[in-house]
Amino acid sequence: MAQADGPTGLREPSLADALLPLAALALLIAGSLALFGLDALDGPIQVALLLCCAVAALIAMKNGHPFTSVQEAGRGAVASVTSAIFILFAVGALIGVWNLSGTIPTLVYYGIQVLSPGWYYAASAIICGIVALSIGSSWTTSATIGVGLVGIAGLIGVSPEITAGAVISGAYLGDKTSPLSETTILTAQIVKVDVYEHIRRQVWTSVPAFLIALVVFFVLGLTGPDTVSDAETTSDLDKLNEIFNITPLALLPIVLLGYLSIRKVPASLALLAATLFAGVLGAFLQPDVYADFVAGSGNVVVESLKAVWSAMANGFTISSGIPDVDRLLSRGGMDSMLLTIWLIIGAVTFGAMLEEFGLINRLVDPMIAAATSTGRLFLTVFACGFGLNLVAGDQYIALVLPARIFRFEFARRGLAPTNLSRLAADSGTVTSPLVPWNSCGAFMGATLGVSTLLYLPYAVFCYASPALSVLYGVTGFKIEKIEPTELQEETA
Repeated sequence: MAQADGPTGLREPSLADALLPLAALALLIAGSLALFGLDALDGPIQVALLLCCAVAALIAMKNGHPFTSVQEAGRGAVASVTSAIFILFAVGALIGVWNLSGTIPTLVYYGIQVLSPGWYYAASAIICGIVALSIGSSWTTSATIGVGLVGIAGLIGVSPEITAGAVISGAYLGDKTSPLSETTILTAQIVKVDVYEHIRRQVWTSVPAFLIALVVFFVLGLTGPDTVSDAETTSDLDKLNEIFNITPLALLPIVLLGYLSIRKVPASLALLAATLFAGVLGAFLQPDVYADFVAGSGNVVVESLKAVWSAMANGFTISSGIPDVDRLLSRGGMDSMLLTIWLIIGAVTFGAMLEEFGLINRLVDPMIAAATSTGRLFLTVFACGFGLNLVAGDQYIALVLPARIFRFEFARRGLAPTNLSRLAADSGTVTSPLVPWNSCGAFMGATLGVSTLLYLPYAVFCYASPALSVLYGVTGFKIEKIEPTELQEETA
């Protein structure tokens, strides 16, 4: 291990060293949920994660690592999520300005008239699946189309929680099978397989898992509670049409964002461009909304600038007199993402310390030795990927480490690397939105406006895909074999 080559005085972590931070995590997270319920995500869980960082730091120092090494691990952790932080700020700004400019109200207005409550959940999953496949991003899909679909759900009387689960199921299907997805490309690169070969193997778990999810969503849609009456829906639509200038032109920012995403413009820049474009466009389409939002200033240019700036910073608010409309539109702003960013920083710092000081390897190495069959090996990879989503708080850690750690073992046992690439994606990427303090779970909860713990039971694809992947390993179905080889560690 890395510590063996370091300065004298460093000690290998014991099993107790590796287990203690995880025990602290379990105790503190459970305690915060027991004391604060769903409000635990508003600060208590963040505090719990930072306390766990302190526990990991003390163990590292006990084993001879100087505090400067602990600080360096923390700096590396924060640096690793810089892009995610900028994306979160951009999403907060986008939601605020898209509400102000009429983009989301227009999407909701047309969506209510097209989507039937009986098949709404399934349709949401399919729409998000197509969009995510086209642009290769589950985050962008959820932050744009997903926000609109969850908003429509509240207005027509179907469950926003189930809708959020359907949105996430579709978004992760598309992300996982798109050649434009950075996680798909990353997985293929780490395991050293062609990206299209990787996608073809993923289809064997992703498509059946999505079909299972669709069946569940159809059943939930047909057996769900009574929806809002036509009169109530018509009242909401009339109010939206009264406040905003509902026109297809208001949807142009969505078109721009899709174009920029397909052209692989960095996500934060694409989101900001779509935000600013919507702000300028909305100044012409919604002048009365802009003036009311900033209480008027007598100068249309200053009003528009102030309105867009305020919506980007603090979100959009409105008092229409109809609670459903107010809840839908009064959202967004960069400041709405601060709790989520706090959560992500705490989680990835904790995970980075576990990795940097050998605590993860101390747990994983015995698991590999105990996995004497292919089925057990597959189950071990899944446990490692999902476990890292729990303790490391970031899907990239949960994806990269298992792919790197188990690549040599798969080759030694004569298992084709495509088996590992599919399993790593199913275990690391797909399960990430199920964990409230994971960067993906925190993002989805903050963006969709539905707590991770509330949509968790309905993110069916995120359960079915890894379950099928492990089942294939146990049964041998679609498991490719190669000549056993001993891969050499890379020094580069």
